[in-house]
Amino acid sequence: MYMHEDFLLLNETARRLYHDHAAKMPIYDYHCHLPAQQIAENKQFDNLTQIWLAGDHYKWRAMRTNGVDEKFCTGNAGDWEKFEKWAATVPACLRNPLYHWTHLELKKPFGITDRLLSAETAKSIYKDCGAMLRTEPFRVRNIIRSWNVKLLCTTEDPLDSLEHHQAIRKSDFDVAVHTAWRPDKAMAVENLDALNRWIDTLAELTDSDIGKFDDYIEAIRKRQDYFHQNGCRLSDHGLDKPYAADYTAEDIRKIFLKIRSRRELTPLEQDQFKSAMLVEFGLMNFEKGWAQQFHIGAIRNNNSRMFARLGPDTGFDSIGDFEIALPLSRFLDRLDSQGKLAKTILYNINPKDNEVLATMLGNFQDGQVPGKLQLGSGWWFLDQMDGMIKQLNALSNLGLLSRFIGMLTDSRSFLSYSRHEYFRRILCNLLGEEVQKGWWPDDMTLLGRMVEDICYNNARAYFDMTCD
Repeated sequence: MYMHEDFLLLNETARRLYHDHAAKMPIYDYHCHLPAQQIAENKQFDNLTQIWLAGDHYKWRAMRTNGVDEKFCTGNAGDWEKFEKWAATVPACLRNPLYHWTHLELKKPFGITDRLLSAETAKSIYKDCGAMLRTEPFRVRNIIRSWNVKLLCTTEDPLDSLEHHQAIRKSDFDVAVHTAWRPDKAMAVENLDALNRWIDTLAELTDSDIGKFDDYIEAIRKRQDYFHQNGCRLSDHGLDKPYAADYTAEDIRKIFLKIRSRRELTPLEQDQFKSAMLVEFGLMNFEKGWAQQFHIGAIRNNNSRMFARLGPDTGFDSIGDFEIALPLSRFLDRLDSQGKLAKTILYNINPKDNEVLATMLGNFQDGQVPGKLQLGSGWWFLDQMDGMIKQLNALSNLGLLSRFIGMLTDSRSFLSYSRHEYFRRILCNLLGEEVQKGWWPDDMTLLGRMVEDICYNNARAYFDMTCD
């Protein structure tokens, strides 16, 4: 059997750490993109294509690379036709993390370990999983429960009504579901028409007249108050790079007037506005006692032809190569010098920046909160074995692995909780191999406690979100 119980666990210490410690820990999934509406409705999917392929740009990229036409990825082909093309692609994914993820997700929750997915097994797997999906144990809430999830945190724009979160809280669902505030559109000055539409909607929601920058910040604060009242305790920010241009208050007031009159900004003005907004968000996060997450370094929507056809988040993004260290230092220092640097998690998408971020975080730890500044887990193109190991090594060498808040799904799929299992197996094997070499003491009490903390306890202590 390929996907056996000791998968990736290559020695006895690794196996003990995983089976006796990591596997039993609940999941605290503090960042994902699961649709809150589907949790509120306790959605039931008809087949694997609906729950597995819809919205999964990882799989779409692999299928395109394997010569599959777009109609089988994002187009109008039928569910079975799309799945058949994906199944035929899977054997070509050997040494790509999709091969591991695919079979981990078939193993749990479906219990399929007797077949590898391929063109030959596609029909039987599609049929067997479809039959299970149409039963009560495979509604989305029960899938979440099956992974022993105690808390999950979705991601919403400040203009979101949060009606689905409110419905979840009123229901009998026994897993805590929180929202995270994602205000990227509030600083997206690349498209002034879209930004002004966003501002106009903000004005309607807050019953505000937003003509000046101060009005804008006040209206955003009202929405943050609303999110806080609805259980939000952390923010999330997607950045191509950190922004830390010099600016004055008067500069930003003038730039905002240009924005509202739809006059094109210079590159410097764009950087100044984004820098100012990041500082404002940082101050708001501190004042609310929120943690803040920064996902840094992606180049999005590279294929203009496909962006025009399909829109964002369809598999045409890549790793960027930006200046990170100096602007990040200046941004963090601006907040720290005011005594208003919130708990901060930095995720990088370029592995060359692991050590840069790990050393930067050490500059601003203040001794008040263990692991106050975190090097986030391997993200996006790096949430695979090599990327996770590189992140774990950088954090271990330059920080404290024992204070790490661990893995997250960062996914739109209810089957992606296998990523926590994947991470835990990799973590335990990394530690186990080094213990076997004599690098660290063979003390299962010491090692087991650290593994349990990384898998669950540290995150639970770090965030001000209850899962009881």
